[in-house]
Amino acid sequence: VQLQASGGGLVQPGGSLRLSCAASGFTLDYYAVGWFRQAPGKEREKVPFACMSNENAYYVDSVKGRFTISRDNAKNLVYLQMNSLKPEDTAVYYCAAISMLRYGSSWYGAADYLYEYWGQGTLVTVSS
Repeated sequence: VQLQASGGGLVQPGGSLRLSCAASGFTLDYYAVGWFRQAPGKEREKVPFACMSNENAYYVDSVKGRFTISRDNAKNLVYLQMNSLKPEDTAVYYCAAISMLRYGSSWYGAADYLYEYWGQGTLVTVSS
């Protein structure tokens, strides 16, 4: 049972990247998925900057309009499309899954310790 994040790399400011998060050993159908990040020299953020149930997506202000989270439950995949990247987006990006069966609508706004499954992280570097 695991999540695996991929797709990170080096990109110039203003560029785009698409991250993927693949689930294995369980189905994402009953889970909301959040993306967290850890900037260099800082702790991993406690709440996701982007998260999505099967129907609704939510974003923090700093990424709203630039990042888009989507999911393909048939493939057990979640994506994060990142456009107009800025140097301050440089971080290790983690995907994580939280049970909607367990938490119901309370999953939204849940802190990191309530997320059950975590990917290993993928590094995104935004630099010229």
